[in-house]
Amino acid sequence: GDNKWTNSIMARDVDTGEAKIAYQKTPHDEWDYAGVNVIMLSEQPDKTGKMRKLLTTPDRNGIVYTLDRETGQMVSADKLDETVNWVKKVDLKTGNPIRDPEFGTRMDHKARDICPSAMGYHNQGHDSYDPQNRRF
Repeated sequence: GDNKWTNSIMARDVDTGEAKIAYQKTPHDEWDYAGVNVIMLSEQPDKTGKMRKLLTTPDRNGIVYTLDRETGQMVSADKLDETVNWVKKVDLKTGNPIRDPEFGTRMDHKARDICPSAMGYHNQGHDSYDPQNRRF
């Protein structure tokens, strides 16, 4: 199954402890991507010019995710590189990855050349955000 609370970005209300945001990056993680990378916080204008409080994380699964950190709304989910092939794309409305079945693991299929490998595309290296230049 999805193992819902693994590989997830989570946020709680600081006053009540109630879960506010929960987004799972790699449901049913067949490749052990784990999803433990640094989350960077920023305030940036969206496409309409409205300032938004965002969180961004480049994940071991080869996707860079950006969510509105107040609402949990998916802003973007882009491949780090065209070689990432376990997923065709991430549906921005649902947040679900659209997997490529050729690179899935299952008993009746020998998947080869899965990218990223189990080591991950972007492992646990540290990232940063420059608010003056608005660059990661």
